Amino acid sequence: MANWLQKQWLTFTLWHLLLLPISWLFSIVVTLRRFLYKSGFFHSYRLNVPVVVVGNINVGGAGKTPLVIWLAEQLKLAGYKPGVISRGYGSSLVGVASVSPDSDPSDVGDEPVLIAMRTACPVFVGAKRVEVGLALLKAHPECDIIISDDGLQHYALQRDVELVVFDSVKGFGNGALLPAGPLREPISRLKTVDVIVGNGTQSGVSQVVMPAPIEMQLKASTFYNLNNRQLELSPAEFASKSITAVAGIGNPDRFFHQLSTMGLHFKSKAYNDHYQYCAQDFEDIDTDIVIMTEKDAVKCTSFARPNFWVLPVRAEIDKRLLTDVLNKLNKLRN
Repeated sequence: MANWLQKQWLTFTLWHLLLLPISWLFSIVVTLRRFLYKSGFFHSYRLNVPVVVVGNINVGGAGKTPLVIWLAEQLKLAGYKPGVISRGYGSSLVGVASVSPDSDPSDVGDEPVLIAMRTACPVFVGAKRVEVGLALLKAHPECDIIISDDGLQHYALQRDVELVVFDSVKGFGNGALLPAGPLREPISRLKTVDVIVGNGTQSGVSQVVMPAPIEMQLKASTFYNLNNRQLELSPAEFASKSITAVAGIGNPDRFFHQLSTMGLHFKSKAYNDHYQYCAQDFEDIDTDIVIMTEKDAVKCTSFARPNFWVLPVRAEIDKRLLTDVLNKLNKLRN
């Protein structure tokens, strides 16, 4: 259903005419809500450390998690001690919880577990980001900056830097707000953020984004075995093997294309974003190798087979992004 909606939101058809009035009403509500928070009519809370929000204006995966991981690593190199807060999408959590690399993704969400595993930063999750931020800082008073994974529209938490990431291939679909299109806020919202990041090679849609986006590329070179993370193989070592690639992410086609560019031939199975895997999902797969993303892998660890392989990616981003963020943070200190 989610993948079908993503395709419908790429263009306009006759049935969109029925949804456009609802989208216009949604736009009014969104704009009014932001104004009420900005004017102080709705209460918002400021933490005692700077807050950097990494979010997007459209529904679906855009590359926030790799950007959060990259930003946490770069801020640590710059001398900061970051903590990460997240909603924990798809989790069964009630309240606030700390996340470790060994946490159950069904309890806290798949992306927070991956962030905890990759960054070694304190990671806390919960529906109300103010409560989550306060809990993290209470448990880890050494943290001097908070990165909010998503939460661009969570205006109850004041922020000092706003980063928006979008999929350069999908762009902003038909440009309409929900439910006629994929947008949670109008494209004009981008004029108010600090930095815009385009995930992937910049396309024509990037030309209409102001300010101009900074390009992010997701790079990968080797695979690791889910049963034994010390065991790594290059793509060439899979050349004679039959392969099934699975992906339960926002844009599965991006993952499959990446495997193709590495010279691999495979069967593909796409699932909805944040899909909760179980052992039965793999019972009918009879290929030599199963390849998945790290986001998928954290949900398959408990029933991993020896032929489960993972492709980790790292974000490569123009250094201007870190410069822009640090310059904004330095101004806060003055």
